[in-house]
Amino acid sequence: MWQGILGHDDVVERFRQSLAEGRLASCYLFLGPEGVGKRTFALKLAQALLCQNAESDSLTTCGNCESCMQAVAENHPDMDVVRLPEGKRRMPVELFLGDRDHRHREGLCHNIALRPQLGRRRVAIIEDADHLTVESSNCLLKTLEEPPAGAVLILIATSRSRLLPTILSRTQVIRFQALSTDVLEKLLVEQQIVSDSQQARAIAQNANGSLHRGRELADPELRDLREPLLSQMASAGFDSVSCAALLTDFVNQAGKSPEARRQRLRSVFHLIGNHFRELLRLSCSPEESSVSAPESASRHLQLLGPAAQSSALAALDRCLEAEIQLDRNANQATLLECWLDDLAGLLTPA
Repeated sequence: MWQGILGHDDVVERFRQSLAEGRLASCYLFLGPEGVGKRTFALKLAQALLCQNAESDSLTTCGNCESCMQAVAENHPDMDVVRLPEGKRRMPVELFLGDRDHRHREGLCHNIALRPQLGRRRVAIIEDADHLTVESSNCLLKTLEEPPAGAVLILIATSRSRLLPTILSRTQVIRFQALSTDVLEKLLVEQQIVSDSQQARAIAQNANGSLHRGRELADPELRDLREPLLSQMASAGFDSVSCAALLTDFVNQAGKSPEARRQRLRSVFHLIGNHFRELLRLSCSPEESSVSAPESASRHLQLLGPAAQSSALAALDRCLEAEIQLDRNANQATLLECWLDDLAGLLTPA
């Protein structure tokens, strides 16, 4: 474990070797599933690179110097962190070039070119790089292509397909894998997301290696929704209309904020997508279905019969497609109804 970070020892070793050999790159892309620790790793790496008391070729931090304390508080003069503004769906150009009155005199591209104030280098972290627009991506190109001496830029994203090829070609990709069930279980307890290890284990097994999804699954309202929703989907008379009413109430409980509603709907897509992943896994391993399958999954397998594997795969694909449509700002009510109608068609036994 490095700096309290679990599950990414291979990435730590890669950076240690690069520093020891003097081959630290200028531009990195941290790529991997949501909620596996990419942002935490980037901030800890920045702290290590800026620490005033650490050896230049190590990843250690003293934790006590001015640089370390300011890096932890995210107010270090040599560190810039930009992220998607609250309520926005895209990264505005102003984050990189400054507003119209201060164009090229503010923003990340201006700051990263300044002389370091406390140490040997400057570090910039760009969270939510999936949400870069063509314009904001183009703003970065010159900085990525000709980074200032000693500067390190870290972009954080979940999908290669959402990034321009010009961004990908100018960054060194560091892949972060999903967390193991054991690591995720430990984090759920340590961060007090759940109160006991048994509950943590059950959530970790369905969170696809993501702490973010683990938090979603720990939501008591989502847990209360799970059984009636899956029971309805696993019944011979899958009624998409009643499911739509149930899910609409659940989404509306998030309040009037469009982003809060969007997150609730995304958690539903995750929940049902996980169910079909489990169905697909069990349909490929019939010997497991009678031993370890959840009750709702067992009922669904029996209902679908020989078509279980193809139906589960098609339904999972539809859930993933719904997430993409949600990210593209589709009308939520219409998306929910169309998604449920499509699932009903896919899951109705012939």
